[in-house]
Amino acid sequence: MSMKREARAAMTPTPPRRIPCTVLLCALSTLAGCAVGPDYQRPAVAAPAQYKELSAWKVAEPSDEAPRGNWWEIYGDAQLNALVAQVEVANQNVAAAAAQYRQARAVVAAARAAWFPVIATDFTLSRGQGTVGTSATAASNAVIVGAPIRNTARLSLDASWEADVWGRIGRGVESDTAAAQASAADLQAALLSAQAALVQAYIELRINDAQQRLLDETVVAYQRSLQITRHRYAAGVAARLDVAQAETQLKATEAQAIDLGVQRGQLEHAIALLMGRAPADFALPPTDTLPLLPQIPVGLPSALLERRPDVAAAERRAAAANAQIGVAQAAFFPALTFSASGGYQTSSLSQLLTLPNRFWSLGPALALTLFDAGARSARKEQAMAAYDQSVAGYRQAVLTAFQDVEDNLVALRILAEEAVVQREAAQFAAESLRLTDNQYRSGTVSYLNVVITQAAALATQRNSLDITGRRLLASAALQKALGGDWRAAETTEQETSLMASHRIREGL
Repeated sequence: MSMKREARAAMTPTPPRRIPCTVLLCALSTLAGCAVGPDYQRPAVAAPAQYKELSAWKVAEPSDEAPRGNWWEIYGDAQLNALVAQVEVANQNVAAAAAQYRQARAVVAAARAAWFPVIATDFTLSRGQGTVGTSATAASNAVIVGAPIRNTARLSLDASWEADVWGRIGRGVESDTAAAQASAADLQAALLSAQAALVQAYIELRINDAQQRLLDETVVAYQRSLQITRHRYAAGVAARLDVAQAETQLKATEAQAIDLGVQRGQLEHAIALLMGRAPADFALPPTDTLPLLPQIPVGLPSALLERRPDVAAAERRAAAANAQIGVAQAAFFPALTFSASGGYQTSSLSQLLTLPNRFWSLGPALALTLFDAGARSARKEQAMAAYDQSVAGYRQAVLTAFQDVEDNLVALRILAEEAVVQREAAQFAAESLRLTDNQYRSGTVSYLNVVITQAAALATQRNSLDITGRRLLASAALQKALGGDWRAAETTEQETSLMASHRIREGL
């Protein structure tokens, strides 16, 4: 008996050894960690050894979440502060950029959802005649003549999950996340651009008001000169030519004063548009003061350049393009999908949820494209070329940032020197006008000399205002080129942490 039992045991096949689920999951996790494609490294940029205009510097790296500060407050203008505050909440370009950023975040959420199973349910009721065959083609072409008409009720629950063995899904999430971060930087760029545009339009408008005051005062002075010339002509001590020259000078200046209204109206309209308002609903009354001219620190660090949102956006787009190479490369490997289906099917709806009518299926599927005439290779080459393009765009953005800073630094330096010379020229022109006017009244020079010196004095005064405006505009452009307030370099650590907690990338 024992020998028979041993023989029977030897003839009985050994059942296959089951692999624990934890072992299978660990193996899949290990494979999923082997994402194909290159890991991203920030592209190297050939940065200059130092600023041409300033000596203090360090190599800049994208840091667009750093605080930018309320940089427009350096001009000490309460009206300007109130106007800029409306840009973030009402400017339509900023609103469009914010909506685009929300779209990018939704794309990231959709990409992350691919890591999880897809579960769907289906309930169908159908009525039809029996068919021969199991395929869809047979079902549609081979109908049994005289077969009974049947009702079919089906309730099913289906689930499928793709194992991210080669990192295709992970690379896609990585790419979409970087693209969303680039969109966040685009939002900050749109906001900074709108704020800078409003500040510059406001500065130009206030310079226009100063020019208007100067011309109005000059018109009053020319009217007095014309009145004196007429009295001298009536007394016979001046020629009619002197009166004509005085009238010409007066009317020409009045025309210049009127012409300023065109620019002021357009600047007022531009400010209204930047605040998201119709020009007809906005008016900005003139004032007698100009925004303060800020003092630029001598050791302006290039670390401030790191906050430029356009540089950060370009760098993030390079990261997104790099991840797309991995997505394209994963197409060369098989896709492993696990699916399960179960439910009930019967010809009688009342007996649908009964055990005999139950069905189920469970199993993996492995799919691999064997031939596609080079389509996958072409897509990978396209992804690599797109990455090279984004790297070139990032490097160009960095170089452009340095150029913007240098342009405005050199403008501020030279305009400061020019302002000193122009101020002296205005003083000499005023002295020349006083002397010439006295000589004309004493009869030693003609009125033509007075006209010439009056025109020179007015020109020097207008040039002085023009230089002041250009210096203010250059300072605003420098703030924009640096990505915000240069005083932010002195922001306390507590303020930095507070602003970082509200940064636009939260949740990515």
